[in-house]
Amino acid sequence: MSTPSKISTADIRRDFLDFFASKGHTIVPSAPLVPGNDPTLLFTNSGMVQFKDVFLGAEKRSYVRAVDVQRCLRAGGKHNDLDSVGYTARHHTFFEMLGNWSFGDYFKKDAIAWAWELLTQVWKLPAERLLVTVYHTDDEAFELWRDMIGLPEERIVRIGDNKGAPYASDNFWQMADTGPCGPCTEIFYDHGAHIAGGPPGSPDEDGDRFIEIWNLVFMQFDRAADGTLSKLPAPCVDTGMGLERLTAILQHVHTNYEIDLFQALIKKAAELTHTSDLDNKSLRVIADHIRASAFLIVDGVLPSNEGRGYVLRRIIRRALRHGWMLGVREPFFHKLVPTLDALMGEAYPVLREGRATAERALKAEEERFAETLDSGMRIFNEVAAKSNGTIPGADAFRLYDTYGFPLDLTQDMARERGMSVDVAGFDAAMAKQKETARAAGKFGGGTVLPAELVAQLTPTKFLGYDSLTAGGLEVIALLKGGKPVAAIEAGDEAIVILDSTPFYAESGGQVGDTGELDGNTDKSGGVRFVVDDTVKLAGQFHGHVGSLQAGTLKKGDHLVAAVNAARRGATVLNHSATHLLHAALRGVLGTHVQQKGSLVAPDRLRFDFSHFQPVTAAELAEIERRVNAEVRANHEGEVRHMAMQEALDFGAMALFGEKYGEEVRVLRFGPTSTELCGGTHVGRTGDIGLFKIVSEGGVSAGVRRIEALTGQGALDYVSEEERRLDDAATLLGGNVGEVGDKLRQLLDRQKKLERELDALKAKAASGATADLAATAVDVNGIKVLAARLEGFDAKALRDAMDRFKQQLGDAVIVLAGVQDGKAALVAGVSGAALGRIKAGDVLADVARQAGGKGGGRPDMAQGGGEDGPALENALAGVVRWVTDRT
Repeated sequence: MSTPSKISTADIRRDFLDFFASKGHTIVPSAPLVPGNDPTLLFTNSGMVQFKDVFLGAEKRSYVRAVDVQRCLRAGGKHNDLDSVGYTARHHTFFEMLGNWSFGDYFKKDAIAWAWELLTQVWKLPAERLLVTVYHTDDEAFELWRDMIGLPEERIVRIGDNKGAPYASDNFWQMADTGPCGPCTEIFYDHGAHIAGGPPGSPDEDGDRFIEIWNLVFMQFDRAADGTLSKLPAPCVDTGMGLERLTAILQHVHTNYEIDLFQALIKKAAELTHTSDLDNKSLRVIADHIRASAFLIVDGVLPSNEGRGYVLRRIIRRALRHGWMLGVREPFFHKLVPTLDALMGEAYPVLREGRATAERALKAEEERFAETLDSGMRIFNEVAAKSNGTIPGADAFRLYDTYGFPLDLTQDMARERGMSVDVAGFDAAMAKQKETARAAGKFGGGTVLPAELVAQLTPTKFLGYDSLTAGGLEVIALLKGGKPVAAIEAGDEAIVILDSTPFYAESGGQVGDTGELDGNTDKSGGVRFVVDDTVKLAGQFHGHVGSLQAGTLKKGDHLVAAVNAARRGATVLNHSATHLLHAALRGVLGTHVQQKGSLVAPDRLRFDFSHFQPVTAAELAEIERRVNAEVRANHEGEVRHMAMQEALDFGAMALFGEKYGEEVRVLRFGPTSTELCGGTHVGRTGDIGLFKIVSEGGVSAGVRRIEALTGQGALDYVSEEERRLDDAATLLGGNVGEVGDKLRQLLDRQKKLERELDALKAKAASGATADLAATAVDVNGIKVLAARLEGFDAKALRDAMDRFKQQLGDAVIVLAGVQDGKAALVAGVSGAALGRIKAGDVLADVARQAGGKGGGRPDMAQGGGEDGPALENALAGVVRWVTDRT
């Protein structure tokens, strides 16, 4: 074990794991920050998240004692500490939680004894500095502290129901409104009488003198919906201790930002921002936020405008804004990642493995935000100067919508000026925008099955993995106009639901099948129903959408189903190709790549994926090469059905946002591609024939899109490209192999002619303006020239302006170049005139009169307007305008 006087954060982390391993605990790795299969949580916010199903009895582990150090995040949703970070001693976005766990094994006695042993005997905390709290009715815990540990009764504080309801207490923990719950005992450290604050349970308990360091939760009850408690058959222990808080105590400092880990990050941040004051709160914010940002990225989150990606973007931009406050205008934040890796990479291998990805993603976000930060700050400063203590909600929304400033960033800046933000007004503007977007995006479609119908029906059995045709299929429901009917007639548009079907219903990006349903009994022999699409209804039923072409179809009739084989055949090529593409993307770009959406149609495939910058031509070529190599390898499509955890252990990739049952379908193509998928696929990868990427581009921040073709579609595309290349070669007067050289020669010739044309224009302009300088009017020592020049474009006007400035010295010059009824305007101010006149002001006046607009620097401005009498009058008035201002 480490020597307390020299202990480091890394030592404490290691000591904790080693201590409980010596007590028979299995060391469990930290779970990712993105909770697996838990839609109730945005992020992993405590150590118990990965063990939630174990406590609920839904999962069994191979051990009954566990110890871990869990990375956690509280920066979004219910658990959000973001606003406090940097302004308090102990709030963080990212933090580490030390925990030891018992799943029906040891209970209060061992948990309390081991906690005391670790704190006082291993880490040598003085016993007289420790006090504890217990739930007011938990006599067992009280007596263990008093009799077994020897704590005086005055240092054991009973805490009752202090949150307004039975069992609503700081010392009674529950997972949810119902389910496992129980009392807890908390261990506090007394920093000493020189620090303000009182003990827990006292009126001034919120001070900084007594700091909670460890919470031991004893889950011994099951809470029913009516609030009654019954004993659990196997009580459990769930503990949590904040590593940062504990380290501050063991390193004899008062705030978490003074511990070795944060001091190293703060010093690096100070170096990168050229800041000498290490106590600057902006450095604290930056040091905290690099941990949250880097770990979110290596756990698969990329900056975006929604969900987890938006929380990440908020954290990054808050850090960048603090860098901006320190005078930094170049990307710097990503340069902290190597320091973070040196400090935490050994404890968290995922950080070391994903270090390069984190650096690249952060740098890309820095460059993106830099484009709008200066403009947004100017807008904020203007709004703040006009506001009476409150930033209007509409302006806060404009900063969010136009300049990418999250609300909390605007609130942060406002708080530093002693101002607030009209949050209600911001929310109203946001709601209005969402409603507008919803209205603009509404379209027909979507059928909801009545609840009573769902209860009556048995889910459709899908036969389409093995066959594209099937007979004897019973009609179990008919929908017309979205409502159940007993029968439909020829000409009716309807939805047919069968007990079984070979038709694939649209899901997972794969489009629904088309085809026909025909009668196969005397009762329905004359029936022909054309299926235009197949959709999933209520998640369980395949709805065949189409129209009845002949006969009468009734509920209870039996039909023969025939899927459009050619269309399905083309679709499965594209679906299987998306799996190979996904694997190739991760192999070339990095394992941060995750599928964010897809479309698998018969004529093409579209694949959206997480990535923070455009894919280069070389990378695209390598991705395409890898996919085609897998096609040529002709791997068999291996399908297996297994439990979810077994599938993940098998190496299957679960797609973000997809819902999976207890048993999943795993599809494997060779050694590189293994995914959970319920879609239809080729028997062998060789069936795909050819894979060809046709486009790559951005969909949103952090999400890219590839469109590609397979099979005959890819061959047709290549043939068309060859034809176009042949046409180009013919036009250039050569063969296909000479196209590049011929095109370069043509472009070189064009550039030469453009230079010659520019020279001729300059010569003509020089001649046309030679005598104009003599017409300048002297206004109080300033030469004023306003002239109209026929046929001059903006570049020619600027060249003329430079000549006039050299000739006239102290001057105000306005030139209008007229072409095709439009006027290009240029204004310039030089010499002593710069102290009295701004080019932007004079140009704005002329452009306004000519029905246009313009602006620029004090010495040069540009704009445009309409040709006509108004322009003539505006130019004629320039001398008077200058006279009035000198």
